[in-house]
This record gives sequence, structure tokens and C-alpha cells, in this order.
Amino acid sequence: MDYELISVIVCTYNQQDTIGRTLDSILSQECHLPIEIVIGEDGSTDGTLSVCEKYQKQHPDTIRILSKPVNGGFVRNYFDCLRACRGKYIADCAGDDFWIDNGKLERESLILEQDENVGIVHTDWLRYDERTGEQSSPGGESREVTLASILMPIERPAIHLCTALYRNDWIRQAMEDYPQFFNPDAYQCEDVQIAFFLARMGKVAYLDTPTLAYSCSVGTISNPDNEEKQFHFWANTTRLSFDLAQTFDIYDEQLDRFLQARIHKLLMHAFRSGNPSLKTKALLVQQEMNVADNRHILLDKVLLLPAVWPIMRFVRNVLKSHKTQK
Repeated sequence: MDYELISVIVCTYNQQDTIGRTLDSILSQECHLPIEIVIGEDGSTDGTLSVCEKYQKQHPDTIRILSKPVNGGFVRNYFDCLRACRGKYIADCAGDDFWIDNGKLERESLILEQDENVGIVHTDWLRYDERTGEQSSPGGESREVTLASILMPIERPAIHLCTALYRNDWIRQAMEDYPQFFNPDAYQCEDVQIAFFLARMGKVAYLDTPTLAYSCSVGTISNPDNEEKQFHFWANTTRLSFDLAQTFDIYDEQLDRFLQARIHKLLMHAFRSGNPSLKTKALLVQQEMNVADNRHILLDKVLLLPAVWPIMRFVRNVLKSHKTQK
């Protein structure tokens, strides 16, 4: 590990049109510490790898490419990159996002250097509409970061990892102590557990200025392009939050409401998909987590009755088509 280096993880897959923008925003950083960029190129089938190789030739001392012949999934790619990082501090920026503040790493690294009890620094961020180029607030207010707020986000994540800089040795220790939470086959998520363990191990610092433009394009891991993918993503992230809460005996009065909201989300994805197996899986998750019914879940169960489901899906599709025509 190099104590005078910042490692920046860039996970990318089929992002030939945006990966250059991401790398430019990282290379534009003005920081007293040198950086390395660790690109996880996850078996893209378009020209993403060629773009990455072009940048590597231009910056051979800064950019390393971890290229895979076959796509292994974002979470596996991220953890592989993390283990390859040589820097004292780690940041990341997804291959369709970009940083909008050239002083991001400088301000964050100074905080970590000045206070050894801070494990992670994060900032505010903006949504970026790929179609219009507009940047906008994600809504909601940043609240005090607690272990509960990381596990149970309300309107937005307590810590957006693409805005953060964190300690490499701390997260490696967490991965060694609790490997089950860093198993890419177990959870379709990497940011929740990283933020959770860093916050559990020390202090969290926050800079109230946006440093990231977060792409809202369809087809990303957190914004998949079909109902079944969305169902599995939210089921896995809910399972992660539940397992962490159980393991570390974290109970917040909002936990029940959070889990009820997630069961409602799963049931609605099942409803829109028209797939009965997803309904079964959602109800199984509810049972395993001992989540009580509320009025939303009860209504969902009515909508998913065999006699009601096809009718309501037909009505929904008609209304959706009518709205689109307008």
C-alpha cells in the first residue's frame, strides 16, 4: 500500500459513449497527492475497452486496466478493483458518472490526513439527465449519518459512494473480519456495506457541496431496464440491510416502516412484471423478515389475486398508453 497515493476505482461495462467523460473528470483533479485510476473493464461488447486503452496509452503511469473477457457483474468487478488498489485512500466513479468539482479529492484527502479518526468523507451530488444534459438536485435533505440511516435510506442514500474518499486499510480490515458481506454472489450491492463498516469503525465527514453528476440513464445496476431486474436488485439490497441489522443488533423505530416499504416495492415490481414467481418470492421475503402487513401491502395482495391481477394490469397498460399518447 502506498501512503502517498489515492486510488480511484472506475467500473465500466458497455459505456463507450461516457467512459471518456468519466476519466477526464478524474484526470482533471487538482490534488497534492498523486492518483492511480484502476479501471475494471467488465467484458464490454462495444468499444469501451478501446477507449480505456487509448487513455491508458496517454497516461501509462496513472491508469491500470483490469480487463475481463466475460462480464462478471458490477459488484464482483468493484471488489476485484478494490483489492487491486494500492493507495492509502480510495475513491470511485462509475463509468457513466463524472465529477464536477476539480478540488474534490484535495479537500477530502486533507480531512482524512488531519483527523485519523475519520474513515470516510462524502459530499452532496446532482442527478444528470443524459437526454437533456440537465443537472438537478436529487431531492430530500442530507441527514446525520448513522448506521441506521445507511441501512435504511429514505429519499436518497446516506452516503453516495461515488462522492466519497475512504481509507483503504480500514475497508480491507472489514473485508477480512466480515467476508460474508463482501461476497459478490450474496448481495447485488457494494456501497451499503462499505459505508456501513467505515461508519461503524470511525467518524464520517461531510462536505455540503455537490461534486458528482450521477447519470440517471436506464439500464444501470440501480436503475435496471425491466421489472424483474429491479425486483432482484431491491430484494438483494433489502436482504443486505436486514442481515447487517441482525448481525449488529441495530434496531431503529423506522426499521419496520423501511421493511414494509421495501416489501411494498417488491410486490409492485411483481405486479407490473406479471410474473407469479416474483409474487411468491416477495411474500417469502416478507415472511423471512417477519414484516407485518400495512395498508399498502394489503392492497398489493388484493391486486395480486389471480382474479384481479390480469384485469388491473390491463387497466394500467391502457392508462399508461393513453398518457403516453398525450
